[in-house]
Amino acid sequence: MKLEQNDKSIMFSTTEIPDIFLSNNIGSVPGDYLKIYLYLVYLSKYNMDININDLSKKLALSINVMNEGMKYLEKEGFILRKPTGFVVVDLQEKTLHDLYILKMQSSQEKIAQNSKNKQRIKLMEYLNNTYFQGIMGPTWYTDIDTWMDKYGFDEQVMINLFDYCYSKSALHKNYVQVVAESWGLNKVKNLDDLENYYREQEKLMKMKKDIAKKLGRRSGLTQYEEAYIETWVNEYKYDMSIIEIALKQTTSRANASFEYINNIIKDWNERNLRTPAQVSQFLEERKQKNKKTKEINKQVKKENFEQREYSNLSFLYANKPSETSNA
Repeated sequence: MKLEQNDKSIMFSTTEIPDIFLSNNIGSVPGDYLKIYLYLVYLSKYNMDININDLSKKLALSINVMNEGMKYLEKEGFILRKPTGFVVVDLQEKTLHDLYILKMQSSQEKIAQNSKNKQRIKLMEYLNNTYFQGIMGPTWYTDIDTWMDKYGFDEQVMINLFDYCYSKSALHKNYVQVVAESWGLNKVKNLDDLENYYREQEKLMKMKKDIAKKLGRRSGLTQYEEAYIETWVNEYKYDMSIIEIALKQTTSRANASFEYINNIIKDWNERNLRTPAQVSQFLEERKQKNKKTKEINKQVKKENFEQREYSNLSFLYANKPSETSNA
């Protein structure tokens, strides 16, 4: 990557980081990748050739971390790949361009929604003053518009979204986006929807703890095991009364895995068993069927054994000399 030489010596030169980056991205960029980005910004002032191996040694990072970091920075739009290497993106110019394009595309629609815009402007001012001390980055405005339009959030839900992320000390875009997407998938649009969602989440959390206790998992469940439970509840619409029947099916198996339990519940869902009574009836019918099958197999084995005994005796008698032939 060829870069222009700065006339000042290193002692008297400074490296500027745009406030847009500090406002929008400082909390979401992983530490090692942030180190790479800051050093690339510094190097962008000098006309020199650089390579991954040199950067790896200079930053005390492995080659693998360097490669993953460069991919991340490129994906997030902090650097741009060129045939000769990489170029550090001017974030101020990029932000101005993005905002201009967005404004040109949506200006006619915004004019037709003047009343809605006034409410949204008030919301933006509130979020800016409450959570950003009046210095909310420009791209936050675009993201807030996107979340409200895409998921149908009203103003109160959006305030609760920021309040929730702020309480988790995770008020950065990646985290807010994940929470917003989760609420959107659960059809949260107003405060009533949000309260119902919280109740369901609380019920789900209690269920996870109960299942962990019943399985003797003192250290709790793994992320993947919790994902199984969320599927049983959110997708299959099963409650604890059915899940507990599945858990009891593992008592005869040592160290039954969650995958085994999941296969049981998945099978019940595919059979459209919706109530404990239907599940119990299915299990009883299967028990009787297995019992009958065992009896049939036992009878077949007995008949085969008797047939073999008869055949053996017939063979013996067939080869025994008769008394008349000996006379």
